[in-house]
Amino acid sequence: MLRVILVDDDAARATAVESRLRDVGFDVLSVIPTASGLLYQMAQQEPDVVIIALDSPDRDVLESLSIASGHNPRPVVMFSESGDQRFITDAIRAGVTAYQAEDISPERVRAAIDIAVAQFSAFNELREQLDDTRRQLEDRKLIEKAKGLLMQTHGAGEEEAFSTLRKLAMDKNRSLGETSRDVIAILERTTVKGKKP
Repeated sequence: MLRVILVDDDAARATAVESRLRDVGFDVLSVIPTASGLLYQMAQQEPDVVIIALDSPDRDVLESLSIASGHNPRPVVMFSESGDQRFITDAIRAGVTAYQAEDISPERVRAAIDIAVAQFSAFNELREQLDDTRRQLEDRKLIEKAKGLLMQTHGAGEEEAFSTLRKLAMDKNRSLGETSRDVIAILERTTVKGKKP
């Protein structure tokens, strides 16, 4: 069961949407009329999805979402009749997963949530792949630098230097990247100490 926070400045509409959400199996944690308490509510209740339906969303809403997305990202659906392209772009950058340029309706809210969750999941997968690629590149750089230092300080050949790193990593049960970082720190410290003034 997905846990939801609903932000809606129209009380009658919020009641209808909340009722619909409960009917289709969502756990509505809270309904708040403005985004001013959104950050606090998100931190306290840790919802799975946030739905924002404000007649006139402003920059404060986007700022709150941007802060929340930086710390603990989650799917966010925003309904707004404002079709301003710049605002939509800013909303997506702030962490809105699915922007609906229309008034929220109880009948369509479920579909919008499903889309937001799917998009959020796909985006997270891409981000994890990108992070993984960055880590691999960083590890490669560290391994090359550690190999170079081993070759320079111990007169080892490239294959021997790599074998040394691999053995150290296996002995310590650590990754090659972590081991290379340690080797670099030790060898650079030793090199600096060994230099004559």
